[in-house]
Amino acid sequence: MSFATIALGANLPSPVGSPEATLTAAAERLTTLGRVTARSSLYSTAPVDFPNQPRFLNAAAALETQLSPRDLLNGLLAIELDFGRDRAASPPNGPRTLDLDILFYGDMVLTAAGLEIPHPRLAARAFVLVPLNEIAPDLRDPRSGKTVAQMLQALADATEQDAVAKIDGDHWTAQITS
Repeated sequence: MSFATIALGANLPSPVGSPEATLTAAAERLTTLGRVTARSSLYSTAPVDFPNQPRFLNAAAALETQLSPRDLLNGLLAIELDFGRDRAASPPNGPRTLDLDILFYGDMVLTAAGLEIPHPRLAARAFVLVPLNEIAPDLRDPRSGKTVAQMLQALADATEQDAVAKIDGDHWTAQITS
């Protein structure tokens, strides 16, 4: 079994409803790819690099999986498609019904067509680090050797105060599943 962490995000309604309903349903679908061992709280986050769009809802999940990194990515992309996301048709960093990204896959460093592990921009994104820090603060980036908590601390001074705000969702609950 390998340990992977996944970022979840949405800011448009999907066929199942609001972004919160989408993230809740998508988190349940992650169980088809492995065993979800932790799930962060839900966060309202400011858009990055494409500011003229609704705020996002973001979260992170930890997953034990037997899938290879490529098979895991293909599974995540299939889930996105089921929730109405077509990556080819949407602008980078633009609005989306669902975004699922592999952040870490064990201590693997991988650069391949369409797949880079660890996620190449995670250290610069509070909307990724804040929820990930909630479930895995001691997880180390194999490239830099820094923990998630250290990366978040380094980013803290540069982050706007309202960029990432924890929310209480109607359906979403942070949880550890056995």
